[in-house]
Amino acid sequence: MTDAPAGPVAFKVVIPSRYGATRLPGKPLLPIAGKPLIQHVWERARESAADEVVVATDDRRIADACRGFGADVAMTRSDHRSGSDRVAEVIAARGWSAETIVVNLQGDEPAMPPVLIDQLARDLAGHPSAAVATLAYPIGDADTLFDPHVVKLVTDAAGYALYFSRAPIPWHRDEFIGGHPSLPAAGQFLRHIGLYAYRAGFLGRFVDWSPAPLELAESLEQLRALWHGERIHVSLATVEPGPGVDTAADLERVRALLARRSA
Repeated sequence: MTDAPAGPVAFKVVIPSRYGATRLPGKPLLPIAGKPLIQHVWERARESAADEVVVATDDRRIADACRGFGADVAMTRSDHRSGSDRVAEVIAARGWSAETIVVNLQGDEPAMPPVLIDQLARDLAGHPSAAVATLAYPIGDADTLFDPHVVKLVTDAAGYALYFSRAPIPWHRDEFIGGHPSLPAAGQFLRHIGLYAYRAGFLGRFVDWSPAPLELAESLEQLRALWHGERIHVSLATVEPGPGVDTAADLERVRALLARRSA
């Protein structure tokens, strides 16, 4: 699915981070293997080929912690609806050109493989007609496919996104009509990995658009881009991404994973 450029790709990483997560308040500062969660995210970004890594936050506690371990911090407004809006403010404040490739690494992804950050930036660079690039990974079981918390996607023959949904797509009519069956033998189902690369100019337009009807129905921000006719290229992740942290159970899972890696 990918036409990677031959030489190095210049890109930035912005890590949006907020303190007031509903399910895990203060999540960025929760300890994992002796470091705050946000430090692990920053370290994954620093292990990529990015030429600049910025933590974007509106919270002084997060900013102070990040500066304490050497991160570049951008203080942003507190009224942003999403991480994309926070990233867009950083782009404008830093004066990055419209063609700058910016990877949005969510601030709750302490186990994101750096190779995927690099893959994503190279994929966007190799597809000049795309405004956005993102990643997918094969689904191997029916429970994941039918889980509304797992976002699924379908692409065209060239790897451009046709749709994202919390429902199982594509819907195999004959196999699925009776309920939650096993996976059909034919066809590949893909789950979306919430890592994005943008062209900076696109993101400036994106945050000025009102939420689209499809976006509101599915609660998926990327559908706003498709609604306005923008192209999103999708590549298959070369490795399986590590778990993100949304819940207390996720936090314990990541703590165990990173403890094993550092042992």
